Amino acid sequence: MAIQHPLLYPLASAAQISQTPSRADGVPDWLEEDLRAEGCRLIQSAGILLGTPQVVMATAQVLFQRFWYVTSMREFSILEVAMGALYLASKLEEHIARMRDIINTFDLLLSRLRYTLSHPSMPLDGFQYTPMSYYSDEYYAYKDELIIGEMQLLKRLAFNVQVQLPYNTMVNYLNVLGLGRIEDIAQMAWSFLNDALQTPVYAVYPFPTIACASIHLAARQARVVLPEPPEHEPWWELFDTDFEDIEQVCVWVLRLYSKQDEKEREEVFRLLLGGRKEVKKWLEDNSAKNDVAMEHLNQH
Repeated sequence: MAIQHPLLYPLASAAQISQTPSRADGVPDWLEEDLRAEGCRLIQSAGILLGTPQVVMATAQVLFQRFWYVTSMREFSILEVAMGALYLASKLEEHIARMRDIINTFDLLLSRLRYTLSHPSMPLDGFQYTPMSYYSDEYYAYKDELIIGEMQLLKRLAFNVQVQLPYNTMVNYLNVLGLGRIEDIAQMAWSFLNDALQTPVYAVYPFPTIACASIHLAARQARVVLPEPPEHEPWWELFDTDFEDIEQVCVWVLRLYSKQDEKEREEVFRLLLGGRKEVKKWLEDNSAKNDVAMEHLNQH
């Protein structure tokens, strides 16, 4: 059993992990997982366009993931929480992004997504974006959503918005294992840490476990043999981590690379664009379909 790390930041409880608020409201596992991932990709894309440091984008994604362990997607939209998370993270990391720039960037990304869904066979070269007016109703609607998102993040996370990222820890662990000078392995592990932000693992596992998982994945990809039992002491025990937890993190990350069903992907994008109203409608429609199916089964 791994030694418990003294944490200055919250992790989801076993009860929250087994039954998230969204799942309690009827959102299936696959849909919640995909909406979480798309929300994080939205944050990352917006951050890149805004030129914000990686630490801001990573912090925003961790806060975004934590939020859905205390709140249902039936109550708030992916968009408002994503915008609020990026704005809040820019303050926490002292690289403050202007509210107007965040709003215009998210509007650009959503407009591009709408174009892609409406013109699936057309290249993005045909997409043209016109920024909204600073005085338009649409702009103020976005502004309200951003402010609500930031306020609800602070409120529902009880102002516990401390985030500790595993990047430096991962580099230190590589050096301890004598892998720091192996070409490309640090870069691969770094990339796995970035990809893991699209999953809930940062809200579930302590950062040393995530750092070890990225090393495990990078070593496998680079075909580097790490010391393993019974010939050697388990390398992960050097860092007070549990191999079962490392494997679970790896499963989350590797799941990102599996091919997504095209219809499911379109459904996720539609719900992302439609916000909580569209999610509520989807839940009501599926509940009605399930009731009809159950009634049909009972009759037979």
